[in-house]
Amino acid sequence: MLLESLLMALADALRARRWMLATAESCTGGLIAGACTEMAGSSEWFERGFVTYSNAAKSELLGVPASLIARHGAVSEPVARAMAAGALAHSHAQVSVAVTGIAGPGGGSLEKPVGTVWLGWQVKDAGFAQRCHFSGDRHAVRAATVTHALQGVLDRLRQEPSS
Repeated sequence: MLLESLLMALADALRARRWMLATAESCTGGLIAGACTEMAGSSEWFERGFVTYSNAAKSELLGVPASLIARHGAVSEPVARAMAAGALAHSHAQVSVAVTGIAGPGGGSLEKPVGTVWLGWQVKDAGFAQRCHFSGDRHAVRAATVTHALQGVLDRLRQEPSS
């Protein structure tokens, strides 16, 4: 699905519930929030975005425990889940998406190669996480992360019963 079509479907799904979206971004540096707010009328369904590129920002703005980052690394399932939960806790949104990864070209390891991204979604009290590996250069990894993150929000909304 093209990004523009995906955003229109996401906007419709959020508006139908009268829900708001919050984002917590590390490796994408605000690209998800930027894609959302590029759409006219997004103030009806986009609440806020957190760009938490540093570990300190993840802790200070989202409440991710520093001990969690130290134990698992910033690019990990527990941190992605905590970022998504923190975005909801520090906003007025009902759904959130969080991304933390290694966009490259450096910074990768055997365990976490360049292109590794953990995504977290929080829908009210339910949390979800997924590890992905995107190929290509920094731009390609970040672009794929944006699309996958937004598609994940839409997928979760479609699974959530309307209230």
